Amino acid sequence: VQLQASGGGLVLPGGSLRLSCAASVSIRSFNDIGWYHQAPGQQREYVANIGSGGSTTYAESAQGRFTVSRDKYDNTVYLQMSSLNPADTGVYYCKGWRFGVEYWGQGTLVTVSS
Repeated sequence: VQLQASGGGLVLPGGSLRLSCAASVSIRSFNDIGWYHQAPGQQREYVANIGSGGSTTYAESAQGRFTVSRDKYDNTVYLQMSSLNPADTGVYYCKGWRFGVEYWGQGTLVTVSS
């Protein structure tokens, strides 16, 4: 079982970016898949989560700016990010729980800078 995050890059403040987390198995087989952000020199922090039934939760910092969703084929989870600011810079990881095992993607770097 593998999760692979992608979609990072350089974006201007106020801009948008969509991250993808591709799973090697059906996303519905995970209890949930979440996104985490690790700013330079900081600990990894929770951003957003989507459950197997499609319910979503967000960290306060992401509420209203980020949207987590999944594709209709249940292979990919997305994190649509808007109104980005320099504090959003860092590596974004996806993580999923499946049958009691935790899986992490390798991370994708997002840089918000002018």
